[in-house]
Amino acid sequence: MSIVANDDLPVGQFNYDFGDFIGWVDDAVAEKKIPGAAIAIVSREGIMHLQTWGKNNVAESDSVTTDSVFRIASMSKTFAGTAMSLLVDQNLQSWDNRVTDLFPQMRIGTKSSSREITLKHLVSHSTGLMPHSYSNMLDDGVAYESIKSKFHEIPTVCSPGQCYGYQNVVFSLIADVVEESTGESYERFIEEEIFKPLGMLSASVGMDSFLENPDATAPHRLVRGNWRTTTTNPAYYSVAPASGINASIFDMTMWIRANLGAFPEVLSSDFLTELHNPIISTPHGSYFNRWTGLEKAYYATGWRVFDFKDVRAIHHGGGVRGFRSEMAFIPEANVGVILLFNAESNLANDVVPTFLNNLTDQI
Repeated sequence: MSIVANDDLPVGQFNYDFGDFIGWVDDAVAEKKIPGAAIAIVSREGIMHLQTWGKNNVAESDSVTTDSVFRIASMSKTFAGTAMSLLVDQNLQSWDNRVTDLFPQMRIGTKSSSREITLKHLVSHSTGLMPHSYSNMLDDGVAYESIKSKFHEIPTVCSPGQCYGYQNVVFSLIADVVEESTGESYERFIEEEIFKPLGMLSASVGMDSFLENPDATAPHRLVRGNWRTTTTNPAYYSVAPASGINASIFDMTMWIRANLGAFPEVLSSDFLTELHNPIISTPHGSYFNRWTGLEKAYYATGWRVFDFKDVRAIHHGGGVRGFRSEMAFIPEANVGVILLFNAESNLANDVVPTFLNNLTDQI
């Protein structure tokens, strides 16, 4: 186990004690024998607590460090939402632009109302299409490019903007929009516009970058009560906006700090306000709806937004084969948390509510 703490770090007008929370995580990781994990608590000004546990691979000796790289899974959507917002900010696109106008040969949905899907609908999962459309094909290893021709078969369940329906495949049209707008690859746009300006030096997009990285952690699953390494499904890398980013815990501290307003030269205050502004209410059914203290849930531009015990929290989690991740931050409290596991553990479900409960007891 490795711990880095900065107890003297200024955190605005607040002074928090996360000792009980860190102790809970420490005990839970040990109890469940999680192969490898990393957690960070940050403020706008810097890192308040950084800690790692376990091994990059249970079959090898290398310990998880602050530079170990994890798949962050659906937390990748927060970068995709930001990428689309950058296109709008740079006047390369408008939120009201329709997907079918950008791609005239593309048909989406089974009703004519789906022709009105805009970029704003795309980033907020408010397209009106059947939730999780074709995620089953990704599970079966079918790549994005082989699925796009079936978009016209996705059931339209409501008019765009009228209902929430979480997507992986359709959401990944964001990459097509970026490439159409800039003439460069989605991967390069993310690297040049987000990773490099924020100093996320080990972050990357795509499977090759992950497999070639000597600091990459291995995915793990429980097999008859023991953690074993498992395979990687390339299809989920083919939907890069939905699940294609790899990053270390240190990289992710920079991402949360940026979203707290630490780097206005990259993401301005007005930009962040728009990015985190709720767009559509999300219904009951997801794991976070069971959190005691959750009052209301929304989806914004690539981010979830929660009202939790009268506090506004911004959140996203992620999970692909062999990995789980969670992150949340509270702008008014100037604090955020990130957790990365190289294991499919439901412990991830409890990290954010435990953190928020610990925090709200102090503010």
